[in-house]
Amino acid sequence: MHSTPFSPAEARAARARVGLGTAEVARAMAACGVPVHPGLVTAWEQGAQVPSEPQLFALADVLWCAPTTLMGVEPRTLAEHRLARGLSVERVAYRIGMDPGAYRAAETARRWDGDLRQTRALVDALGLSLRKLVGIMGRDEELAEHLRAALEGRWKTRVAPVAEIVVVNETLVGDALRTMHAEFAAFSERYMGHLVARNDDARLREVAAERSAYLHRLVDHFWDLIGDVGEESPFGPAGH
Repeated sequence: MHSTPFSPAEARAARARVGLGTAEVARAMAACGVPVHPGLVTAWEQGAQVPSEPQLFALADVLWCAPTTLMGVEPRTLAEHRLARGLSVERVAYRIGMDPGAYRAAETARRWDGDLRQTRALVDALGLSLRKLVGIMGRDEELAEHLRAALEGRWKTRVAPVAEIVVVNETLVGDALRTMHAEFAAFSERYMGHLVARNDDARLREVAAERSAYLHRLVDHFWDLIGDVGEESPFGPAGH
């Protein structure tokens, strides 16, 4: 289970900005349906305790700030992005059409296995993109490995595993991999052409540098080809 990120210093600063005492904060939180004792507010600000998720959301409302201000970190995990939007596990699960237990397990395991429709709903709910979601799940390097293998071998065998990682339909993934395979093959053809023609080393180094730059931004280029994930097209008109 993840621990709710919380910054005592930011909480103290936020309370100072609105000019409330700890007792006033506690009363206001109770009015929001989250009763707490003033001593607990003090314990949060001293770092002795950490608020629960409902307490974090209510405290942010009372102090007129975003949850991310009190978290004190830029969201890095799926759970933190949810907290940043002020959403409970149950609320997100309802919005994406997933069992709350299954969604919580995805956060805990930091692995996303939702289908196309659930994924589209998730990125919309959390204000993310597919690319961001893949990065949050720690699968960028896995994606890059498949892309490199697609360039250097039989790209069709990589369509299914890439589609599974990025949660995009296989037709779009196949189009992107076919394009990238052809682009990469062109580097080899140019290089061999210069070599057979016995061109100078500068031309060979130029082609090699272009090839290296292409490989360096392989994942970026893949997402460029897939398109803007905020549009309907990456998922198809019917989401499959």
